[in-house]
Amino acid sequence: MKPDVISNQEIKEQLAELAEEKFRKFTSRLLPGGEPILGVRLPKLRSIAKQIAKGDYQTYLTVALDDSYEEIMLQGMVIGYVKAPIDEILQMIKNFLSKIDNWSVCDSFCSGLKIAREEREIFWNFIQPYVYSGQEFQVRFAVVMLLDYFVEEAYVTKACQIFDQIKHEGYYVKMAVAWAISIYYIAYPARMVQYLQNCKLDSFTYHKALQKICESRAVSAEEKEKIRTMRDHVGFFSENPDKEKEQP
Repeated sequence: MKPDVISNQEIKEQLAELAEEKFRKFTSRLLPGGEPILGVRLPKLRSIAKQIAKGDYQTYLTVALDDSYEEIMLQGMVIGYVKAPIDEILQMIKNFLSKIDNWSVCDSFCSGLKIAREEREIFWNFIQPYVYSGQEFQVRFAVVMLLDYFVEEAYVTKACQIFDQIKHEGYYVKMAVAWAISIYYIAYPARMVQYLQNCKLDSFTYHKALQKICESRAVSAEEKEKIRTMRDHVGFFSENPDKEKEQP
């Protein structure tokens, strides 16, 4: 028999006990705006999430509050830990996606969906509508899922086609695409150079992709030098690609 669901009050009390003011200030600088941030570190959130996932997670996810960054993050982590039929998990993901409003929750949520490795084709089809959803963090969700679970020979060409088809102007979409391209480059450098020479990316995303490749420790100095020569690729207009905001 599953234990009783942990109450929202109990969760709030646990989070309050685990909160660190210095970490709250640090996280707030990375995530300006949005929900209040308490300052609880991710490993501690994961510990709570594992506990919830072993119990009545259905009730928890139905009644969970969105009062803080940590409470939303916790819901995403629970979904990642739940052992349930794939259809049920996909429905939980659908329900959660509308709550994502920052890169940290998005990326943590994606990294926790380990079941995607076992059900690649199901997840490949599942993420396709989100590529074109028009919602910044739903598009980012799809792109981060690509770099987390689909850096495989069978998906390289299809992933590059998706990168070219994404036309969303959101900063966090563009940065996710650039990040994904750099990850694919590490695995398939020759293929990705060919793609970058013929891609349909906007100038900002193109230059960010080159920058992220050059920042990677997995790329040799010789390769980086070749990538730098692509900065003035014909067809891309001049702008300042190095102006950063926060995280990718």
